Amino acid sequence: MSATEALVRDVYEYAVIRVVPRVERGELINAGVLLYCQPRGYLCARVHLDTVRLRALDPDADIDAVRRALGAYELACGEEAGPLTGESLGGRFRWLTAPRSTIVQAGPVHAGLTADPGTELARLFDKLVRL
Repeated sequence: MSATEALVRDVYEYAVIRVVPRVERGELINAGVLLYCQPRGYLCARVHLDTVRLRALDPDADIDAVRRALGAYELACGEEAGPLTGESLGGRFRWLTAPRSTIVQAGPVHAGLTADPGTELARLFDKLVRL
């Protein structure tokens, strides 16, 4: 990559993937980041479930079900996206970030500029998910 190419920054959108074990209480855990950069054809999710924090909010939470739901975000971004395989990356991002009242859900969509969506995803993941 040339120095000029490294300076080119493109718009990206992202949403934090949250676990809300007891929706009626409104408490949540950030468990991942979903990032979409249309100009670079990039869609990726990175997830991590902190089971200690989840158990603190809901001792009866179904850890395996939450892990499967989080994993679905990662799978939906890949080549083998299941029912979303025929959708464009933008269509997948919109579907994944649509409001839900389930235990695992995406937060509001935010935007930024980046020269490297993968590096930006790692930065956001470290900042918003890792303690």
